[in-house]
Amino acid sequence: MKLIREIPDFPKQGILFQDITPLLSNAQAFSAVITHMANSAPDVDFVAGMEARGFIFAASIASQSNRGFIPIRKAGKLPADTHSESYGLEYGDDILQIHQDACTPHARVLIVDDVLATGGTACAAIRLIQKTGASVSKLIFLLEIEALKGRDNILLKFPDMDIQSLKKI
Repeated sequence: MKLIREIPDFPKQGILFQDITPLLSNAQAFSAVITHMANSAPDVDFVAGMEARGFIFAASIASQSNRGFIPIRKAGKLPADTHSESYGLEYGDDILQIHQDACTPHARVLIVDDVLATGGTACAAIRLIQKTGASVSKLIFLLEIEALKGRDNILLKFPDMDIQSLKKI
């Protein structure tokens, strides 16, 4: 069974979507991915994940490693005072938000997402964490689409960022 399948023209024409649902339904593979990601960042205080698929990985890592989980959500989804950050992605623009009190100042945060594409979502997430007074120690992605140069885009803005991808395509 292929654990990551490609879906052409989703969510719109010209995008080759990387569907991780087969991986998520395979308990052994999913557990191995979570354990590897959790062990890759032992010195963090919180684990943040972007809506929606980043939540799956980040919440699991936070639970396994006994750390707090920080949800980074699309605009209008969080009930308390928020910080906002606009960003571009490979098929449009959006806004991410985080609660202003999501983590403590000077905390070290691991940011997790399923796919590194253009880097726009990750850069917005880094800026949101910084707005809370915390810092991002590392970014971890399940997949990296190298042709979209997301890693390069992140490193242009955050040259010392530690970036790890489990699989590059």
